[in-house]
Amino acid sequence: MIGRLNHVGIATPSIADSTAMYRDLLGVTDIGEPFDLPAQGVKVCFVNLPNSQIELIEPLGADSPIRGFLAKAPKGGQHHICFEVDDIIAARDDMRAKGATILGTGEPRIGAHGTPIIFLHPKNMGGVLVELMEAPGH
Repeated sequence: MIGRLNHVGIATPSIADSTAMYRDLLGVTDIGEPFDLPAQGVKVCFVNLPNSQIELIEPLGADSPIRGFLAKAPKGGQHHICFEVDDIIAARDDMRAKGATILGTGEPRIGAHGTPIIFLHPKNMGGVLVELMEAPGH
């Protein structure tokens, strides 16, 4: 059902500080430019690794859903993991049929990669917020 791990989402109070850490401490040289996703209330930046990505997520605006996360973990931390799926609607319907809770309205929205996404409630996923993303090109 799920495909490859696409990225790990990391909430951060400062994308600039986080990208400096990945660059200076870990030697990552392929770091994208930050961009705003106003519909989701976040600014994001992708750290590109040989086998996956790290999605850095910073609050954008006072109503950002990331603010609540950072209130509990002021220095930031792992926010979610994202798996690719071939068909987001089929994946959503399958998850619902198996009793999983889809966050929000349940309708896919467009994520940072420009493809449809949904989130599965952590209570159904071993305490981890899971994003399912329709694989690019599908």
